[in-house]
Amino acid sequence: MAARRARPVRVLVDMDGVLADFEAGLLRGFRRRFPGEPHVALEKRRGFLAREQYRALRPDLADKVASVYEAPGFFLDLEPIPGALEALQEMNNMQDTEVFICTSPLTKYEHCVAEKYRWVENHLGPQFVERIILTRDKTVVLGDLLIDDKDTIRGQEETPTWEHILFTCCHNQHLALPPTRRRLLSWSDNWREIIDSKRGGGGGAGTVGSS
Repeated sequence: MAARRARPVRVLVDMDGVLADFEAGLLRGFRRRFPGEPHVALEKRRGFLAREQYRALRPDLADKVASVYEAPGFFLDLEPIPGALEALQEMNNMQDTEVFICTSPLTKYEHCVAEKYRWVENHLGPQFVERIILTRDKTVVLGDLLIDDKDTIRGQEETPTWEHILFTCCHNQHLALPPTRRRLLSWSDNWREIIDSKRGGGGGAGTVGSS
């Protein structure tokens, strides 16, 4: 019989692209601000950094698209990802489960940091404000799971304590994951099963089939 866990399952949940719809907000903001410029449709997005894909389209577009997400109000006005708020509230109420929002600010942080806090308070309430972890390096944060749309996460720790669950977003949906990696297609997918796979002494990568 598997030994009972000495502590709750700790789930780290990314914000942009997982809770807040960064990509849709960016495209909408870019088209509104630069209506005459070429843009990258969501179904054509490839690679985590939109700025680099716009740079490949035309070099001067990199700074233009960056000016959209660096502008005041951008992060605050992002729409929630469908099902995200309900999933996080349910997750937070699960027995023997700890949930934290683990998000990386822009290097030009003047607006995004405060707006991330306000977004969480507006959509999830003050209790989740207390559960925000703001860091440029997620590898140093202790957890069992990290749900994140970035396909590769590197930092100071070569072997983080968490298993990275790739959350499907327009820029990563084309990626084929190795058998040891798991992904969530959306918040309607098997996130409860993935959390439960970490209970009772373990369950690492591969204990639940990739979606």
